[in-house]
Amino acid sequence: MTKKDTYKTITKSIEPTLFKEKNSKFFGYAFPVTNEDEIKNHLADVKKEHHSARHWCYAYQLGTETITYRANDDGEPSNSAGMPIYGQIQSFDVTNVLIVVVRYFGGVKLGVGGLISAYRTSAQISLETAKIIKKTINKDFLITFDYKNMNTVMRIIKEKNLNITHQKLELDCQITITVRKKDASSIFEIFNNLYEIKIKTL
Repeated sequence: MTKKDTYKTITKSIEPTLFKEKNSKFFGYAFPVTNEDEIKNHLADVKKEHHSARHWCYAYQLGTETITYRANDDGEPSNSAGMPIYGQIQSFDVTNVLIVVVRYFGGVKLGVGGLISAYRTSAQISLETAKIIKKTINKDFLITFDYKNMNTVMRIIKEKNLNITHQKLELDCQITITVRKKDASSIFEIFNNLYEIKIKTL
C-alpha cells in the first residue's frame, strides 16, 4: 500500500455565508490556515466584525501527516456546535482549514437537535462555497556542494524535474528543493551517493 501523499484544503477565505433557522442567523466563515496564530487572528477578526453576536463557534484541523484539531461550542450546549462543524471538515476531507459559525439568536430556541443541524448546515454551506484543491505532501531537502559540482547537481534537478525553492550559488553553493513525499527517499539516495555533495532533510 502506498502512503498517502496528497491532501485537500481550501485555496482562500470565503465571503461569509448566511443560513437562517427560526429567526436565528448563522454566518459561516472558512479560512485556509497553517498554524494556531493564524487561527487566533481570524477568530479575533470575526469577533470584532460580529461583536454583538452571542456565539462564535468553530472547528479547525491542521496538518497533513500528524493531525491536530479542535472543536469549540463557545457557550452552546455541549457538542451541539463545534463537533457538527468539525464533522463537515471530516466529511469534505479537508485540512489546514478553520470554519467559524457566528450565531445571532432570533428569539426562538432551537433545541440541541436543531442547533446541531443548523451548525452542521452552516459549515457545509461554507465548505461548498470554498474552492477545494488537492495538494501534494512534500519533503524539503538542502543540498550543499562546491561550485565545481554545479553541473552535476543541476543535471539531476533538471532530469528529475525537481522544484527549487531557494538557492545560494557562490563558491559554496546551497540549493533547497521540495520533493513529493513518494519520491523523497529515491531523490535523497541519488544525491547522497554523489561524491562531494551533501544532502539533508529540512
